[in-house]
Amino acid sequence: MKTKTLNILLALTLCLTIFDQAYAQSKKKIEKIFKASEIVNNHYTGFALYDPAKDKMVYELDANKPAIPASNTKIITLYTALNMLGDSIPGLRYITKGDSLIFWGTGDPSMMHPDLKSTKVYDFLKNSNKKLFYSHSNASADFAGSGIYTIAMVSLPIVENTAQAYAGPDGKVHLKPEFLNTYLKEDTSYHPREFSVRRDERTNTFSYPTMTIPADFKQTVYLVPGAELTQKTLTEVLGKPVNVTNMALPEGAKTVYSILADSLYKRMMLPSDNYLAEQILYVCSSTLPGKLSVNAAIAHSSKNYLADLPDLFQWQDGSGLSRNNYFSPRSIVKMLIKTRDKVGDEQRLLNMFPVGGVSGTLRTAFKTDNGVPFVWAKTGTLSNVRIQGGYLVTRKGKKFIYSFMNNNFLIPSADISNEMVRIMTMIREKY
Repeated sequence: MKTKTLNILLALTLCLTIFDQAYAQSKKKIEKIFKASEIVNNHYTGFALYDPAKDKMVYELDANKPAIPASNTKIITLYTALNMLGDSIPGLRYITKGDSLIFWGTGDPSMMHPDLKSTKVYDFLKNSNKKLFYSHSNASADFAGSGIYTIAMVSLPIVENTAQAYAGPDGKVHLKPEFLNTYLKEDTSYHPREFSVRRDERTNTFSYPTMTIPADFKQTVYLVPGAELTQKTLTEVLGKPVNVTNMALPEGAKTVYSILADSLYKRMMLPSDNYLAEQILYVCSSTLPGKLSVNAAIAHSSKNYLADLPDLFQWQDGSGLSRNNYFSPRSIVKMLIKTRDKVGDEQRLLNMFPVGGVSGTLRTAFKTDNGVPFVWAKTGTLSNVRIQGGYLVTRKGKKFIYSFMNNNFLIPSADISNEMVRIMTMIREKY
């Protein structure tokens, strides 16, 4: 009996030794790839490759050091939404009081969105036989992004909170919604290189130059949010009066749901839509007490969902536009693991990520293997920042989760992007 037990222990020891040797060899192979690279060794490069089947890191390069994740921040936004929202997006909160319907926005960006094409909130308001009252009382003045590019949060955005400037049949510039034309003026001191409409920094007033307008002129202009803008836009698009009230949102308010959550998340992730990312966190905050706030959603998620990240992090916005976001490669890998586990279904998960050689921001980056994709990953791009984080399947069928972070480089960004693709493709081929 003792001999049998000893033989079993020896066999287990041998298996573990072989396993450790195999991992050591894999680590050396990947380390050799990175050391041989003429691109990734002249700036900060962080890398982590994780084997989910073995629940073990295969290779790490400065993987504990925080870096700017750019749009990989959207992975954290996605995970937050998966935890805070259900399978459909809350589009509106409302109560009825006598002959009146009073409603509040949730931050849902899908109403009349050109790609999402949600009509449920529109139909609910359009078909109501009650007097409509919009309350802006739960909105806050959140702004997200860098000092150069900011996004204003909107409690009830319509058509992405935008106006369309266009050349009319009369040869003049016009705005839609039409009520905004009252605030459109010619400005003889405005001299752009080509015809364009300029919005005032703080108000919805617009100017255009003394130039001939091209017949095919079209321009999208983001608007400054507010109760009056929402009220007037709704009045125009619904074709019926909408009034404004400042009533506080009561606890017993009912909810109108708009679109399936996955369709919104996919639209955020594939083209890396910054506006949707911020609005999604705004919607998440609608499930919390108090006013709508991206900061409130970030604080709640950080405390309740991100406490197990392996390294210290700093999280400022939903989109990754801010250069004050900092996550390590190990933490990004952990977020990808958590997202996979939360979603549960692999096909559903991969549908929400850009596919190498097929879709989203990776459509032209990778090539498929005879039509078969092998990488599903979120990219990240800012000045001097190039990031990838996602899921990889090797030629032998092994599945890996990885984070590849590049910060502070001074060479052309295309060189960095191409090198990331080359290295991930080599890992695909060798493992």
